[in-house]
Amino acid sequence: MTSLEGRTAVVFGVANKRSIAWSIAQGLHEAGAKLAVTYQNERLEREAKDLILGLPGAEAFMCDVSNDTEIDRLFGQIRDRYGKLHVLVHSVAFAPGNDLNGDFVNTSREGFRIAHDVSVFSLIALARAAAPLMQDGGSIITMTYYGAEKVVPNYNVMGVAKAALECSVRYLAHDLGKRKIRVNAISAGPIKTLAARGISGFADMQRVHAERAPLQRNVDVNEVGATGVFLASDASSGITGEVIYVDCGYNIMGF
Repeated sequence: MTSLEGRTAVVFGVANKRSIAWSIAQGLHEAGAKLAVTYQNERLEREAKDLILGLPGAEAFMCDVSNDTEIDRLFGQIRDRYGKLHVLVHSVAFAPGNDLNGDFVNTSREGFRIAHDVSVFSLIALARAAAPLMQDGGSIITMTYYGAEKVVPNYNVMGVAKAALECSVRYLAHDLGKRKIRVNAISAGPIKTLAARGISGFADMQRVHAERAPLQRNVDVNEVGATGVFLASDASSGITGEVIYVDCGYNIMGF
């Protein structure tokens, strides 16, 4: 089993027990990492805290990644509590519901701004705040989706945001490589998370994925979690700037 004993990880994006972030957090905890897990706001506090505190030794912190003051405060708390940081998991994405159905050409200016601020810039802001604490090097992991490369009807502005996210992964990998910090993305197949509920036709996405993927099924969230642990560990020490597909092979198919 992969060991992350003696390492500290912070995970962003836990909303409930179906969250990809939660699956990765569980895997990191099982591998022995000290764990700081964040939730977005007071509305999500009760459910998130109940989950997080169910992992012995894990600590819960509130942080809205669209607020620079909250980011600064959080990383000050992490520095004071843990000293160093080794792993950062960014599993955060949002776009207004009205921009996740209908025609992409009707994307609102504000919806475009919000999608890129929350889903893309937050990775840059978190990486910038985390880097000084990654004194021994580290691993930064984010979540993307195939809609960054190909048109997925109704994914709309989020597909464009994920394309920007994947490009940001490469630029961050270049910038932070000299500090021995790796930056990678996991491209997971469609999973029923809280965020997925906002995508019109999500059930059709899952059906088509299962029909056409070489493994003829949808990916399980625990498979994504295991990949997160791999990317956090020394087993992936030579991998940076990459998009790792965990989608039962769907992305290799032409039709």
